Amino acid sequence: MVHDLSGITGIAHVIQLAVAPVFLLTGVGAILSVLVNRLGRVVDRSRVLEATCTGAPPQIAPDVQAEMSSLTRRARMIHWAIGLCTGCALLVCVVIAALFIGSIAGVEVSGVIAALFIAAMLLLVAGLLCFLREIALAIARVHAVDGLARRRVDPRRQQMRHVLAVGDVDVIDQPGFDEPVQLGGNVGIE
Repeated sequence: MVHDLSGITGIAHVIQLAVAPVFLLTGVGAILSVLVNRLGRVVDRSRVLEATCTGAPPQIAPDVQAEMSSLTRRARMIHWAIGLCTGCALLVCVVIAALFIGSIAGVEVSGVIAALFIAAMLLLVAGLLCFLREIALAIARVHAVDGLARRRVDPRRQQMRHVLAVGDVDVIDQPGFDEPVQLGGNVGIE
């Protein structure tokens, strides 16, 4: 009977050790959710631009191509971030499994667990760096679109100081029209 209690105590201790990696999995899952959402927005935005590009006036074609190029780079960064964060989550799962296997089999696996956990953290750091790079690309595009909008404002419409492109919202201002052509999202006027 004493042997059964020590086994239960050992498993209870392993469960306690596994709680921290499980919380880490929850955090990585939340990061993956954000990344997938951003990827979906980039894909949606590129589809809108592709549909708009066919009927767009020739003077805005270079701007549309520049934005498509930016979206491609953003999608690539998000793709890498998703892959790296998923790799992190998989390694954390292996860490949890190794904790239980080591306890049940009575094998010393602390070195393996430490190596797996370090590898998981390195993948998470790399994934977050890709995420930061994607954010930097998105912000750079916002500033580029803001500069283009400032140069394109028709003198007859001085009340519109500039058009914002926040996240996946872009507006191309065509002189001679009463309203800007909206390619997606909302128009922001300062």
